Amino acid sequence: MASETSREIRSKVTREGHIEISIVEVPKPEPSDDEVLIKVEAAPINPSDLGLLLSFAADLSTIKVEGSGDNDLVTMKIHPALMKAMKPRLEQSMPVGNEGGGIVEDAGANAKNLIGKTVGLAGGAMYSQYRCVPAKSCLVMNEGTSSREAASSFVNPLTALAFLETMRMENHTAIVHTAAASNLGQMLVKICKDDNVPLVNIVRKPEQEKILMDIGAEHICNTSDANFMENLVSALVTTDATLGFDATGGGNGGELASQILSAMEIAANRKAKEYSRYGSDTYKQVYIYGGLDPSPTILKRSYGMCWGLGGWLLTPMIGKIGMERFQQMRARVASEIKTTFASNYVAEISLEEMLQPEIIKSYAQQATGKKYLVTPNK
Repeated sequence: MASETSREIRSKVTREGHIEISIVEVPKPEPSDDEVLIKVEAAPINPSDLGLLLSFAADLSTIKVEGSGDNDLVTMKIHPALMKAMKPRLEQSMPVGNEGGGIVEDAGANAKNLIGKTVGLAGGAMYSQYRCVPAKSCLVMNEGTSSREAASSFVNPLTALAFLETMRMENHTAIVHTAAASNLGQMLVKICKDDNVPLVNIVRKPEQEKILMDIGAEHICNTSDANFMENLVSALVTTDATLGFDATGGGNGGELASQILSAMEIAANRKAKEYSRYGSDTYKQVYIYGGLDPSPTILKRSYGMCWGLGGWLLTPMIGKIGMERFQQMRARVASEIKTTFASNYVAEISLEEMLQPEIIKSYAQQATGKKYLVTPNK
């Protein structure tokens, strides 16, 4: 007899200043007329998931585990200075996991045609054995695509594609990207090659340079090199890149975004026909879209007055792109999920393994090449 329950990961911030992570058993959801029931077979741990799972405020040195197996309760102290930011979610047991892939097990009256299909989706609460979602939110995969391949079909692929949409909408012609050897960064390299968009990739380790060289990246700058700024300026002169996307939020002592703007200004002035005390009239923009480095963002304003620094988020960008173009982007992801948008994982872990202290510390590092894939039904 099929189980009538589903297990899922929950995260809760207590009034006493702790974050609690546990596995909760809930009733197996039933689809309404326009919904599908998905057996979730794979869900990645993205940096964006950690904001809810660990809150970015948890002190990992204080991890404690109570119980065993399904009854594990993991607790960590929250840094006292950050408790005020946690007020809106106090004592709320919240399901976690932005995206995943699985098989449609059941469907409402208007979605029976999807039963048996492999789908990817960003439905929230994806660290669950079963999820009920609107049928229209599912990205139906081509025959032969596995749930593992479908699991990362939203956050990274659509973010990378939306970078190019941002570039076109804001009248830029080339891109600078940091943490460029990540799964997202590798996707961006492939997209830019296919679409003939010049791309400058910034990494911080020699092994990350090799990853990008092996997939055909042309311009790679390593922040650990003594001549990093010289190399960056040279790449910007060649590509005319005036738009940057920074995944770190800090990086290189907190100065990476500022260094990119400075290099853009130097590159622009090398082509300037006359001097201006206000700096070049070339508009330079860097968007921070991640927080891999929690240190402050430091600006050393040596790039004139024609520049911008701001935040960037996929969801509002989709609204700007419009539904027609967004659906075209989704279709491209589905058709290229085994090539351009393929993801790599360091390990596959169960719900129980998600709660093991050493594994928590590992995925909390958000290290390049160390992404975990959760298999809720393992």
